[in-house]
Amino acid sequence: MLTDRFARELPELALPWQAEATPQPRLLVLNESLAQELGVDATVGLLTGVDLPPGARPVAQAYAGHQFGGYTPQLGDGRALLLGELPDGRDLHLKGSGRTPFSRGGDGLAATGPMLREYVISEAMHALGIPTTRSLAVVATGRPVQRETAQPGAVLSRVAASHLRVGSFQYARATEDLDLLRRLTDHAIARHYPSAGSALELFDAVVAAQASLVARWMLVGFVHGVMNTDNMTISGETIDYGPCAFMEAYDPATVFSSIDHAGRYAYGNQPVVAEWNLARLAEALLPLFHDNEDEAIRMAMSSLGAYRAQYAAAWTSGMRAKLGLPADVSDEDVIALSNELLPLMHRGKVDHTSFYRDLALSARGDLEPARARFVDLAAFDHWATRWRALGPDADLMDRVNPVYVPRNRLVEAALASATAGDLAPLERLLHAVSRPYTVRTGLEEYAAPGPDEPDYQTFCGT
Repeated sequence: MLTDRFARELPELALPWQAEATPQPRLLVLNESLAQELGVDATVGLLTGVDLPPGARPVAQAYAGHQFGGYTPQLGDGRALLLGELPDGRDLHLKGSGRTPFSRGGDGLAATGPMLREYVISEAMHALGIPTTRSLAVVATGRPVQRETAQPGAVLSRVAASHLRVGSFQYARATEDLDLLRRLTDHAIARHYPSAGSALELFDAVVAAQASLVARWMLVGFVHGVMNTDNMTISGETIDYGPCAFMEAYDPATVFSSIDHAGRYAYGNQPVVAEWNLARLAEALLPLFHDNEDEAIRMAMSSLGAYRAQYAAAWTSGMRAKLGLPADVSDEDVIALSNELLPLMHRGKVDHTSFYRDLALSARGDLEPARARFVDLAAFDHWATRWRALGPDADLMDRVNPVYVPRNRLVEAALASATAGDLAPLERLLHAVSRPYTVRTGLEEYAAPGPDEPDYQTFCGT
Protein backbone atom coordinates (compact mmCIF):
# COMPACT_ATOMS: atom_id res chain seq x y z
CA MET A 1 0.00 0.00 0.00
CA LEU A 2 2.87 2.41 0.73
CA THR A 3 5.73 2.85 -1.73
CA ASP A 4 9.06 4.54 -1.07
CA ARG A 5 9.50 6.54 -4.26
CA PHE A 6 10.86 9.66 -2.55
CA ALA A 7 13.36 7.67 -0.51
CA ARG A 8 14.53 5.69 -3.55
CA GLU A 9 14.86 8.64 -5.92
CA LEU A 10 16.28 11.15 -3.43
CA PRO A 11 18.11 9.24 -0.69
CA GLU A 12 20.19 12.34 0.13
CA LEU A 13 16.97 14.00 1.34
CA ALA A 14 15.51 10.95 3.11
CA LEU A 15 16.76 9.66 6.44
CA PRO A 16 15.24 6.25 7.35
CA TRP A 17 13.57 6.56 10.74
CA GLN A 18 10.86 5.03 12.91
CA ALA A 19 8.01 6.58 14.82
CA GLU A 20 8.14 6.34 18.59
CA ALA A 21 5.85 3.86 20.28
CA THR A 22 2.61 5.24 21.67
CA PRO A 23 1.86 4.05 25.22
CA GLN A 24 -1.95 4.23 25.01
CA PRO A 25 -3.10 5.14 21.50
CA ARG A 26 -6.71 6.20 21.16
CA LEU A 27 -8.39 7.45 18.00
CA LEU A 28 -9.80 10.94 18.51
CA VAL A 29 -11.04 11.78 15.03
CA LEU A 30 -10.95 9.94 11.71
CA ASN A 31 -11.72 11.40 8.31
CA GLU A 32 -13.77 8.43 7.16
CA SER A 33 -14.61 9.84 3.72
CA LEU A 34 -10.94 10.52 2.99
CA ALA A 35 -9.91 7.07 4.22
CA GLN A 36 -12.51 5.54 1.92
CA GLU A 37 -11.35 7.70 -1.00
CA LEU A 38 -7.76 6.55 -0.42
CA GLY A 39 -8.68 2.93 0.13
CA VAL A 40 -6.80 3.01 3.42
CA ASP A 41 -7.40 0.60 6.28
CA ALA A 42 -6.95 3.30 8.91
CA THR A 43 -5.73 1.23 11.84
CA VAL A 44 -4.29 2.97 14.86
CA GLY A 45 -0.98 1.27 14.13
CA LEU A 46 -0.83 2.85 10.67
CA LEU A 47 -2.02 6.24 11.93
CA THR A 48 0.79 6.35 14.51
CA GLY A 49 3.46 4.79 12.28
CA VAL A 50 4.19 1.89 14.63
CA ASP A 51 2.58 -0.88 12.57
CA LEU A 52 3.20 -0.34 8.87
CA PRO A 53 2.45 -2.58 5.88
CA PRO A 54 5.26 -4.68 4.41
CA GLY A 55 7.62 -2.68 2.22
CA ALA A 56 6.95 0.67 3.88
CA ARG A 57 10.12 2.62 4.58
CA PRO A 58 9.38 5.72 6.68
CA VAL A 59 11.83 8.60 6.39
CA ALA A 60 12.44 12.01 7.90
CA GLN A 61 12.87 14.50 5.08
CA ALA A 62 15.76 16.94 4.93
CA TYR A 63 15.18 20.54 3.86
CA ALA A 64 16.43 24.04 4.60
CA GLY A 65 14.49 27.27 4.91
CA HIS A 66 14.20 30.94 5.61
CA GLN A 67 12.36 31.32 8.91
CA PHE A 68 11.10 34.88 9.47
CA GLY A 69 13.68 35.96 6.89
CA GLY A 70 16.67 34.22 8.50
CA TYR A 71 18.24 31.31 6.64
CA THR A 72 18.76 27.95 8.35
CA PRO A 73 20.71 25.50 6.17
CA GLN A 74 19.28 22.36 7.79
CA LEU A 75 15.78 22.05 9.19
CA GLY A 76 14.07 18.83 8.19
CA ASP A 77 11.29 16.78 9.77
CA GLY A 78 12.00 17.35 13.43
CA ARG A 79 8.73 15.83 14.62
CA ALA A 80 7.39 14.26 11.45
CA LEU A 81 7.78 11.24 9.21
CA LEU A 82 6.93 10.48 5.61
CA LEU A 83 5.46 6.99 5.82
CA GLY A 84 5.40 6.64 2.04
CA GLU A 85 3.37 7.24 -1.08
CA LEU A 86 -0.18 5.93 -1.41
CA PRO A 87 -1.44 4.13 -4.53
CA ASP A 88 -2.81 7.38 -5.99
CA GLY A 89 0.63 9.02 -5.64
CA ARG A 90 -0.11 11.17 -2.60
CA ASP A 91 2.04 11.18 0.53
CA LEU A 92 0.99 9.80 3.89
CA HIS A 93 2.79 11.77 6.57
CA LEU A 94 2.79 12.03 10.36
CA LYS A 95 3.24 14.97 12.72
CA GLY A 96 4.12 14.45 16.37
CA SER A 97 5.62 11.00 15.86
CA GLY A 98 8.73 11.61 17.95
CA ARG A 99 12.25 12.91 17.91
CA THR A 100 14.38 12.60 14.75
CA PRO A 101 17.96 13.68 13.98
CA PHE A 102 16.45 16.94 12.74
CA SER A 103 14.73 17.76 16.03
CA ARG A 104 17.42 20.26 17.10
CA GLY A 105 16.84 19.64 20.80
CA GLY A 106 13.06 19.37 20.54
CA ASP A 107 11.08 16.39 21.77
CA GLY A 108 9.54 15.64 18.37
CA LEU A 109 6.09 15.32 19.91
CA ALA A 110 2.85 17.25 19.49
CA ALA A 111 0.06 18.25 21.81
CA THR A 112 -3.55 17.35 21.11
CA GLY A 113 -4.77 20.93 20.62
CA PRO A 114 -2.45 21.93 17.75
CA MET A 115 -3.01 18.65 15.93
CA LEU A 116 -6.77 19.05 16.15
CA ARG A 117 -6.39 22.66 14.97
CA GLU A 118 -4.66 21.43 11.82
CA TYR A 119 -7.40 18.85 11.31
CA VAL A 120 -10.17 21.44 11.60
CA ILE A 121 -8.55 24.20 9.57
CA SER A 122 -7.21 22.01 6.77
CA GLU A 123 -10.57 20.29 6.32
CA ALA A 124 -12.32 23.66 6.34
CA MET A 125 -9.93 24.87 3.65
CA HIS A 126 -10.65 21.78 1.58
CA ALA A 127 -14.38 22.40 1.88
CA LEU A 128 -13.82 26.00 0.76
CA GLY A 129 -12.16 24.67 -2.39
CA ILE A 130 -8.66 25.88 -1.49
CA PRO A 131 -5.73 23.57 -2.33
CA THR A 132 -4.49 22.04 0.91
CA THR A 133 -3.01 19.05 2.61
CA ARG A 134 -5.76 16.85 4.04
CA SER A 135 -6.06 15.55 7.57
CA LEU A 136 -6.74 11.82 7.85
CA ALA A 137 -6.82 11.33 11.63
CA VAL A 138 -5.66 12.48 15.03
CA VAL A 139 -4.68 9.79 17.54
CA ALA A 140 -4.06 10.50 21.21
CA THR A 141 -0.80 8.87 22.28
CA GLY A 142 -1.29 8.55 26.03
CA ARG A 143 2.01 10.38 26.46
CA PRO A 144 2.07 13.84 28.09
CA VAL A 145 3.84 16.61 26.17
CA GLN A 146 5.52 19.41 28.07
CA ARG A 147 4.91 22.87 26.63
CA GLU A 148 3.99 25.81 28.87
CA THR A 149 2.28 23.10 30.91
CA ALA A 150 1.95 19.35 30.52
CA GLN A 151 -0.59 18.57 27.78
CA PRO A 152 -1.91 15.32 26.35
CA GLY A 153 0.02 14.22 23.27
CA ALA A 154 -1.30 13.29 19.84
CA VAL A 155 -0.19 12.31 16.35
CA LEU A 156 -1.73 13.79 13.20
CA SER A 157 -1.72 11.82 9.97
CA ARG A 158 -2.09 13.90 6.84
CA VAL A 159 -2.18 13.42 3.10
CA ALA A 160 -0.54 15.69 0.53
CA ALA A 161 0.26 15.71 -3.16
CA SER A 162 3.82 15.70 -1.86
CA HIS A 163 5.89 17.32 0.88
CA LEU A 164 8.32 19.00 -1.53
CA ARG A 165 8.94 22.53 -0.34
CA VAL A 166 10.90 25.56 -1.44
CA GLY A 167 13.19 24.56 1.42
CA SER A 168 13.80 21.17 -0.23
CA PHE A 169 15.37 22.95 -3.20
CA GLN A 170 17.30 25.31 -0.94
CA TYR A 171 18.79 22.31 0.83
CA ALA A 172 19.73 20.59 -2.44
CA ARG A 173 21.33 23.77 -3.78
CA ALA A 174 23.31 24.26 -0.58
CA THR A 175 24.92 20.83 -0.99
CA GLU A 176 26.45 22.07 -4.28
CA ASP A 177 25.48 18.71 -5.75
CA LEU A 178 24.10 19.65 -9.15
CA ASP A 179 23.01 16.09 -9.84
CA LEU A 180 20.90 16.07 -6.67
CA LEU A 181 19.29 19.38 -7.65
CA ARG A 182 18.49 17.97 -11.11
CA ARG A 183 17.02 14.76 -9.69
CA LEU A 184 14.89 16.74 -7.23
CA THR A 185 13.66 18.94 -10.07
CA ASP A 186 12.84 15.93 -12.24
CA HIS A 187 11.02 14.33 -9.29
CA ALA A 188 8.93 17.49 -8.77
CA ILE A 189 8.10 17.75 -12.47
CA ALA A 190 7.06 14.10 -12.69
CA ARG A 191 4.83 14.36 -9.61
CA HIS A 192 3.26 17.74 -10.13
CA TYR A 193 3.84 19.32 -13.52
CA PRO A 194 4.53 16.59 -16.10
CA SER A 195 4.06 19.02 -18.96
CA ALA A 196 7.01 21.12 -17.76
CA GLY A 197 9.99 20.45 -19.97
CA SER A 198 12.64 22.23 -17.92
CA ALA A 199 13.50 23.68 -14.53
CA LEU A 200 12.36 27.10 -15.73
CA GLU A 201 8.98 25.71 -16.77
CA LEU A 202 8.70 24.05 -13.36
CA PHE A 203 9.37 27.41 -11.74
CA ASP A 204 6.76 29.06 -13.97
CA ALA A 205 4.21 26.48 -12.85
CA VAL A 206 5.01 26.95 -9.15
CA VAL A 207 4.75 30.74 -9.50
CA ALA A 208 1.29 30.38 -11.06
CA ALA A 209 0.14 27.86 -8.44
CA GLN A 210 1.25 30.03 -5.53
CA ALA A 211 -0.24 33.21 -7.02
CA SER A 212 -3.59 31.45 -7.25
CA LEU A 213 -3.30 29.89 -3.80
CA VAL A 214 -2.46 33.08 -1.91
CA ALA A 215 -5.21 34.97 -3.72
CA ARG A 216 -7.66 32.36 -2.44
CA TRP A 217 -6.31 32.78 1.09
CA MET A 218 -6.89 36.51 0.87
CA LEU A 219 -10.41 36.15 -0.48
CA VAL A 220 -11.55 34.07 2.52
CA GLY A 221 -9.53 35.97 5.14
CA PHE A 222 -7.15 33.12 5.96
CA VAL A 223 -3.94 34.02 7.81
CA HIS A 224 -1.30 31.30 7.54
CA GLY A 225 0.88 32.77 10.25
CA VAL A 226 4.24 31.19 9.42
CA MET A 227 5.05 31.55 5.72
CA ASN A 228 8.63 30.36 5.99
CA THR A 229 10.14 28.92 2.81
CA ASP A 230 9.99 25.44 4.33
CA ASN A 231 6.22 25.93 4.59
CA MET A 232 5.65 26.68 0.89
CA THR A 233 4.92 23.65 -1.25
CA ILE A 234 5.92 23.05 -4.84
CA SER A 235 2.48 21.55 -5.50
CA GLY A 236 0.64 24.74 -4.56
CA GLU A 237 -1.11 23.21 -1.56
CA THR A 238 -1.49 24.97 1.79
CA ILE A 239 0.74 23.19 4.31
CA ASP A 240 1.74 23.33 7.98
CA TYR A 241 -1.20 24.79 9.86
CA GLY A 242 0.53 26.12 12.93
CA PRO A 243 -0.42 29.59 14.23
CA CYS A 244 -3.12 29.99 11.59
CA ALA A 245 -6.61 31.46 11.90
CA PHE A 246 -9.35 33.19 9.95
CA MET A 247 -9.54 36.95 10.19
CA GLU A 248 -12.83 38.20 11.56
CA ALA A 249 -12.89 42.03 11.52
CA TYR A 250 -11.24 43.12 8.27
CA ASP A 251 -7.77 44.53 8.92
CA PRO A 252 -4.72 44.05 6.67
CA ALA A 253 -2.45 44.20 9.74
CA THR A 254 -4.09 41.16 11.36
CA VAL A 255 -1.54 38.88 13.03
CA PHE A 256 -2.43 35.93 15.20
CA SER A 257 0.92 34.18 15.68
CA SER A 258 2.39 34.68 19.13
CA ILE A 259 5.91 34.80 17.68
CA ASP A 260 5.32 37.15 14.74
CA HIS A 261 6.11 40.27 16.72
CA ALA A 262 6.98 42.42 13.69
CA GLY A 263 3.97 41.34 11.64
CA ARG A 264 6.04 39.84 8.82
CA TYR A 265 3.29 37.34 8.05
CA ALA A 266 0.30 39.62 8.64
CA TYR A 267 -2.76 39.03 6.49
CA GLY A 268 -2.00 41.93 4.16
CA ASN A 269 1.65 40.93 3.72
CA GLN A 270 0.96 37.41 2.47
CA PRO A 271 1.07 38.17 -1.29
CA VAL A 272 4.42 39.94 -0.97
CA VAL A 273 5.88 37.23 1.26
CA ALA A 274 4.88 34.57 -1.26
CA GLU A 275 6.74 36.49 -3.97
CA TRP A 276 9.80 36.73 -1.71
CA ASN A 277 9.69 32.99 -1.08
CA LEU A 278 9.44 32.31 -4.80
CA ALA A 279 12.54 34.42 -5.34
CA ARG A 280 14.38 32.09 -2.96
CA LEU A 281 13.20 29.12 -5.06
CA ALA A 282 14.52 30.84 -8.17
CA GLU A 283 17.89 31.31 -6.50
CA ALA A 284 18.03 27.61 -5.70
CA LEU A 285 17.21 26.66 -9.29
CA LEU A 286 19.56 29.13 -11.04
CA PRO A 287 22.17 26.55 -12.12
CA LEU A 288 19.45 24.64 -13.97
CA PHE A 289 18.09 27.70 -15.78
CA HIS A 290 21.26 28.43 -17.75
CA ASP A 291 24.99 27.74 -17.58
CA ASN A 292 25.66 31.48 -17.66
CA GLU A 293 24.74 32.96 -14.29
CA ASP A 294 23.80 36.39 -15.65
CA GLU A 295 21.48 34.80 -18.19
CA ALA A 296 20.05 32.50 -15.51
CA ILE A 297 19.28 35.51 -13.32
CA ARG A 298 17.64 37.33 -16.23
CA MET A 299 15.44 34.29 -16.93
CA ALA A 300 14.52 33.97 -13.25
CA MET A 301 13.56 37.63 -12.93
CA SER A 302 11.46 37.46 -16.08
CA SER A 303 9.62 34.40 -14.81
CA LEU A 304 9.11 35.79 -11.32
CA GLY A 305 7.88 39.01 -12.89
CA ALA A 306 4.70 37.21 -13.91
CA TYR A 307 3.70 36.63 -10.28
CA ARG A 308 2.13 40.01 -9.54
CA ALA A 309 -0.05 40.00 -12.63
CA GLN A 310 -1.12 36.40 -11.97
CA TYR A 311 -1.94 37.18 -8.35
CA ALA A 312 -3.84 40.34 -9.33
CA ALA A 313 -5.84 38.44 -11.93
CA ALA A 314 -6.75 35.68 -9.47
CA TRP A 315 -7.68 38.15 -6.73
CA THR A 316 -9.70 40.36 -9.09
CA SER A 317 -11.58 37.35 -10.47
CA GLY A 318 -12.34 36.26 -6.91
CA MET A 319 -13.52 39.71 -5.86
CA ARG A 320 -15.72 39.93 -8.95
CA ALA A 321 -17.46 36.77 -7.77
CA LYS A 322 -17.62 37.85 -4.11
CA LEU A 323 -19.32 41.08 -5.19
CA GLY A 324 -21.54 39.22 -7.68
CA LEU A 325 -20.46 41.42 -10.57
CA PRO A 326 -21.26 40.29 -14.11
CA ALA A 327 -18.61 39.56 -16.73
CA ASP A 328 -19.19 42.81 -18.62
CA VAL A 329 -17.97 44.86 -15.65
CA SER A 330 -14.33 45.73 -16.32
CA ASP A 331 -11.50 44.53 -14.12
CA GLU A 332 -10.69 48.19 -13.47
CA ASP A 333 -14.17 48.77 -12.07
CA VAL A 334 -13.94 45.63 -9.91
CA ILE A 335 -10.64 46.83 -8.50
CA ALA A 336 -11.90 50.35 -7.94
CA LEU A 337 -14.99 49.15 -6.09
CA SER A 338 -12.93 46.75 -3.98
CA ASN A 339 -10.32 49.37 -3.14
CA GLU A 340 -13.07 51.70 -1.95
CA LEU A 341 -14.97 49.07 0.01
CA LEU A 342 -12.11 47.47 1.94
CA PRO A 343 -10.97 50.64 3.79
CA LEU A 344 -14.60 51.23 4.79
CA MET A 345 -14.70 47.71 6.18
CA HIS A 346 -11.44 48.33 8.04
CA ARG A 347 -12.69 51.53 9.64
CA GLY A 348 -15.93 49.88 10.70
CA LYS A 349 -14.29 46.65 11.90
CA VAL A 350 -16.66 44.83 9.58
CA ASP A 351 -16.63 41.05 9.73
CA HIS A 352 -14.91 39.74 6.63
CA THR A 353 -16.98 36.57 6.25
CA SER A 354 -20.57 37.40 7.14
CA PHE A 355 -20.55 40.82 5.47
CA TYR A 356 -20.53 39.36 1.97
CA ARG A 357 -23.51 37.13 2.79
CA ASP A 358 -25.37 40.19 4.04
CA LEU A 359 -24.31 42.04 0.90
CA ALA A 360 -26.06 39.36 -1.15
CA LEU A 361 -29.25 40.36 0.70
CA SER A 362 -28.61 43.89 -0.53
CA ALA A 363 -28.52 42.57 -4.10
CA ARG A 364 -31.98 41.13 -3.36
CA GLY A 365 -33.23 44.51 -2.12
CA ASP A 366 -32.57 44.41 1.63
CA LEU A 367 -29.65 46.79 2.18
CA GLU A 368 -29.97 47.21 5.93
CA PRO A 369 -28.13 44.11 7.26
CA ALA A 370 -24.97 45.05 5.35
CA ARG A 371 -25.37 48.79 5.89
CA ALA A 372 -25.73 48.44 9.66
CA ARG A 373 -22.18 47.17 9.93
CA PHE A 374 -20.53 50.45 8.87
CA VAL A 375 -19.62 53.53 10.86
CA ASP A 376 -19.50 55.78 7.78
CA LEU A 377 -23.01 55.22 6.49
CA ALA A 378 -22.87 57.95 3.86
CA ALA A 379 -19.71 56.52 2.32
CA PHE A 380 -21.18 53.02 2.26
CA ASP A 381 -24.44 54.24 0.77
CA HIS A 382 -22.51 56.00 -2.00
CA TRP A 383 -20.54 52.80 -2.68
CA ALA A 384 -23.63 50.58 -2.55
CA THR A 385 -25.56 52.75 -5.00
CA ARG A 386 -22.85 52.36 -7.64
CA TRP A 387 -22.46 48.63 -6.89
CA ARG A 388 -26.19 47.89 -7.17
CA ALA A 389 -26.34 49.78 -10.47
CA LEU A 390 -24.04 47.13 -11.94
CA GLY A 391 -26.62 44.38 -11.41
CA PRO A 392 -24.92 42.06 -8.88
CA ASP A 393 -25.95 38.39 -8.90
CA ALA A 394 -26.97 37.37 -5.36
CA ASP A 395 -27.02 33.67 -6.19
CA LEU A 396 -23.43 33.83 -7.43
CA MET A 397 -22.43 35.61 -4.23
CA ASP A 398 -23.98 32.87 -2.13
CA ARG A 399 -22.05 30.23 -4.06
CA VAL A 400 -18.65 31.79 -3.38
CA ASN A 401 -19.04 33.54 -0.01
CA PRO A 402 -19.02 31.09 2.90
CA VAL A 403 -21.50 31.15 5.73
CA TYR A 404 -19.23 29.15 8.03
CA VAL A 405 -15.48 29.39 8.61
CA PRO A 406 -13.66 28.14 11.72
CA ARG A 407 -14.41 31.08 14.00
CA ASN A 408 -11.60 31.65 16.46
CA ARG A 409 -13.67 31.49 19.64
CA LEU A 410 -15.35 28.28 18.46
CA VAL A 411 -12.05 26.68 17.46
CA GLU A 412 -10.55 27.46 20.86
CA ALA A 413 -13.61 26.16 22.70
CA ALA A 414 -13.64 22.96 20.64
CA LEU A 415 -9.92 22.34 21.16
CA ALA A 416 -10.15 22.97 24.90
CA SER A 417 -13.11 20.61 25.24
CA ALA A 418 -11.45 17.92 23.14
CA THR A 419 -8.24 18.17 25.13
CA ALA A 420 -10.33 17.69 28.27
CA GLY A 421 -12.02 14.63 26.76
CA ASP A 422 -15.25 16.02 25.29
CA LEU A 423 -15.20 15.75 21.48
CA ALA A 424 -18.77 16.92 20.91
CA PRO A 425 -17.94 20.63 20.26
CA LEU A 426 -15.22 19.59 17.80
CA GLU A 427 -17.64 17.34 15.94
CA ARG A 428 -20.23 20.12 15.71
CA LEU A 429 -17.62 22.55 14.41
CA LEU A 430 -16.46 20.07 11.77
CA HIS A 431 -20.08 19.51 10.78
CA ALA A 432 -20.54 23.25 10.21
CA VAL A 433 -17.35 23.96 8.24
CA SER A 434 -17.61 20.84 6.09
CA ARG A 435 -20.41 22.51 4.07
CA PRO A 436 -19.41 26.17 4.30
CA TYR A 437 -21.76 27.61 1.67
CA THR A 438 -25.03 26.03 2.81
CA VAL A 439 -27.15 27.74 5.47
CA ARG A 440 -28.42 25.16 7.96
CA THR A 441 -30.86 25.52 10.81
CA GLY A 442 -29.31 25.22 14.25
CA LEU A 443 -25.87 26.43 13.20
CA GLU A 444 -26.45 30.16 13.70
CA GLU A 445 -23.67 30.33 16.30
CA TYR A 446 -21.16 29.14 13.72
CA ALA A 447 -22.06 31.94 11.30
CA ALA A 448 -22.05 34.78 13.85
CA PRO A 449 -19.06 37.12 14.14
CA GLY A 450 -17.20 36.89 17.39
CA PRO A 451 -16.38 39.75 19.74
CA ASP A 452 -13.50 42.08 18.97
CA GLU A 453 -10.35 40.09 19.68
CA PRO A 454 -7.31 42.40 19.53
CA ASP A 455 -5.25 40.15 21.79
CA TYR A 456 -6.15 36.79 20.24
CA GLN A 457 -3.04 34.64 19.72
CA THR A 458 -2.28 31.30 18.17
CA PHE A 459 0.77 29.12 18.74
CA CYS A 460 2.81 26.86 16.49
CA GLY A 461 2.56 23.95 18.90
CA THR A 462 6.23 23.02 18.99
